Amino acid sequence: MQLKNDLILRAARGEKTERTPVWLMRQAGRILPEYRAVRNRLSGFIELAQTPELAAEVTIQPVDILDVDAAIIFSDILVIPEAMGLPYEMVEKRGPFFPKVVNTLDDLKKIKIADPKTDLGYVLEAIRITKKELNGRVPLIGFAGAPWTIFSYMVEGSGSKTFSRAKKMLYTAPEFSHRLLQMITDSTIVYLKAQIEAGADMVQIFDSWAGILSPQHYATFALPYIDQICKAIEEVPVTVFAKGAYFARKAMGELDCQTIGLDWNMDVQESRQLIGANKTLQGNLDPCALYGSFKDVEKATKEMLNQFGPHRHIANLGHGVYPDIDPEKVKCFINTIKEHGF
Repeated sequence: MQLKNDLILRAARGEKTERTPVWLMRQAGRILPEYRAVRNRLSGFIELAQTPELAAEVTIQPVDILDVDAAIIFSDILVIPEAMGLPYEMVEKRGPFFPKVVNTLDDLKKIKIADPKTDLGYVLEAIRITKKELNGRVPLIGFAGAPWTIFSYMVEGSGSKTFSRAKKMLYTAPEFSHRLLQMITDSTIVYLKAQIEAGADMVQIFDSWAGILSPQHYATFALPYIDQICKAIEEVPVTVFAKGAYFARKAMGELDCQTIGLDWNMDVQESRQLIGANKTLQGNLDPCALYGSFKDVEKATKEMLNQFGPHRHIANLGHGVYPDIDPEKVKCFINTIKEHGF
């Protein structure tokens, strides 16, 4: 099906666009009362993610309400460990919790490479429903967590400020660490390929906990596995977003992907220089800028756009939008981008 709005895909490929395209990480949910109305009908986040018709509905909401240039499928990065045999719970106000963790070579024998069609069929069905209902209005983004970030949850068992248990494994059990990372990588590749087959027009790899690793450990235990995924995905544009990995930007320029996401701590000009001219950059307004007045949001957005310039840029925040941000401020951010001329 021919897309009516393919701005993001063209920007990712480095082609000329009439304006800078825009979408937001975590746009499907949280800030929208329409999302909360759907969520409140269910037991919680996981049930919503596992109900394809409703996951599709909340995926499309920001396209209808915010007028963004892409939808991103409503799901979670932690569906991969669950599909590998490590179920999780989403605890209110605490986040994800794994009753069992993977800490030994024996634990590795109890998990498997995910089979997306049997283990993650609900995500693929949500993608198919979303594609049909979008009817070519905008592209649909699929996604997965980066292997290091998934590893950190599978070993730690929950969120953490330090992920010291997960990092300890890199120091004390490197062989175990590489084996688990490879299993996650293999699962992620088949999962992303299944998303693309179901209809995803581009995919993003989220390395949410990249910034807690040393540069040396990131080069050893994170980037090589992201590189494997990038090399395996040839069908659609790939974006890599590694939050906090300012030290890895030069290496990211060598990844076989089209777009590199920047967080708000990464200077745009310096990033362009380090990453190189053959990659599109995505980002990178501080989400907290959207707490400001409408005039302040407009000013900050224009400053961001002027730093990136008119080419090879996909506008976004430097991380996911926060749940207590006024949707009208988000609309101000989006409309300022759409109306901005260079």
